[in-house]
Amino acid sequence: MAAEAGRAPGPPDGGWGWVVLFGAFVSIGFAYAFPKGLAIFFKEIQDFFGTSYSEIAWVSSIMLATTYGAGPISSILVNRYGSRPVVMFGGLLCGVGMISAAFCTSILQLYICVGFITGFGLALNLQPSVIIVGKYFLKRRPIANGLAMAGSPVMLCTLAPLNQFLFDNFGWRGSFLILGAILLNCCVAGALFRPIGPGTAPGKTQVNEEGKDALKGKITEDGPMEKKIEEEEGKDCFEKVNQYLDFSLFKHRGFLIYLIGNVLMFLGFFAPIVFLAPYAKHTGIDEYSAAFLLSILAIVDMVARPATGIIANSRWVRPRIQYFFSFAIAFNGACHLLCPLASSYTGLIVYSSFFGLAFGMVCAMLFETLMDLVGAARFTSAVGLVTIAECCTILLGPPIGGILIDTFGDYKYMFIKCGAVMVLAGTFLFIMNYYNYRMLAKEEKERKTKEEDLKSLRTENEGKKDWNKDSTRDGPELEPLREKGEGVKKEMNGTNEV
Repeated sequence: MAAEAGRAPGPPDGGWGWVVLFGAFVSIGFAYAFPKGLAIFFKEIQDFFGTSYSEIAWVSSIMLATTYGAGPISSILVNRYGSRPVVMFGGLLCGVGMISAAFCTSILQLYICVGFITGFGLALNLQPSVIIVGKYFLKRRPIANGLAMAGSPVMLCTLAPLNQFLFDNFGWRGSFLILGAILLNCCVAGALFRPIGPGTAPGKTQVNEEGKDALKGKITEDGPMEKKIEEEEGKDCFEKVNQYLDFSLFKHRGFLIYLIGNVLMFLGFFAPIVFLAPYAKHTGIDEYSAAFLLSILAIVDMVARPATGIIANSRWVRPRIQYFFSFAIAFNGACHLLCPLASSYTGLIVYSSFFGLAFGMVCAMLFETLMDLVGAARFTSAVGLVTIAECCTILLGPPIGGILIDTFGDYKYMFIKCGAVMVLAGTFLFIMNYYNYRMLAKEEKERKTKEEDLKSLRTENEGKKDWNKDSTRDGPELEPLREKGEGVKKEMNGTNEV
């Protein structure tokens, strides 16, 4: 009973986990949807500061890049302090950043307050929320991840009309003040993240304290122990960081495949969303109808994420979930390749629906597939390393699309570029995951063969030991036979000498 009390409890797959899931739903929703929802204020801010569209667009780009680029810092803090305090501190940073932005007098100050401070706060909301869901759910983890990731389209649908209402009534400065107060709700969401820690055994407390005292006495007596402590204190910065961020993941075959495929995918992941409404306006569609395309995308996305989680959790898909993820990426790319064929508003509605489905499928499995590869123990470090690698392509994707539009004067080349990149990423992941599955099966077979060989060798050695014990065992009933054998041996020796 004492051993069971000291063991860390497993994921409950329910109970308080559903409350934690709601908190993750809110935090992840703000982290993904908030940068997109700010675009409503850009036109007035652009006129107020007299800046170009590209300069004001960097506000969202810096925020997204900071949200992803600060992933390793977030992972280190989660490993050190846990998810709850990190998310609460992140919510506080988001509120402070947006409230400070309401008093900015230059575009550079907006970059700092909205881009860096609020973006860093959103980073401290995103990774811990994803990590805590993985700790509370195991059997239902794909469904839980799908529901948590559904917070993004729900928040996007909510923030878009809310921001428009705030803008019409309070202007951009008053709206930023109110949005800063709303973002403080991330602190409430973080407070729901009750940690799952190792149980403490009451009977062992006194024993552990006595053991610590004995260890302290041993340390003062033994010189080698003092040297060990000095060596640990003398560790360089890299080794200390490696305690919280596992760089050995770069030797993990499955992790490297995932990292390369995702970095390539993000070159074409966000640009179509950014340019969907402008493309619709370019084809002669009015502003409200163009904005409605994003609402259609968000509604379909909202349904697709939990539905994908249910499918991914089935016994047919979950053992080979990497293939499903590869298909979702390639399907996303195929939608973008076909987008230039949609010249009418009806065609764009169809494209937005399929784009929302594909986008939701990818987002629902984005972190589930990573956890499937590296396991729950190394997932915290894996998320941090992946997000910092992805932030570069996230930052570059939309500007590259904009350059193509400016160069050719047509949006279709941007969609073709994004589609081709994502089809390539999906194909790469499918082929390399097939190779990875084959190698894992081969390694498992070799491991089992070695275990069987070791088991048979151990059994043979134990048999030999038992035989030797039986042969060397002396009892009183064997004494006459041993004496007779010695006499025969002497006679034979005497005959040989003659």
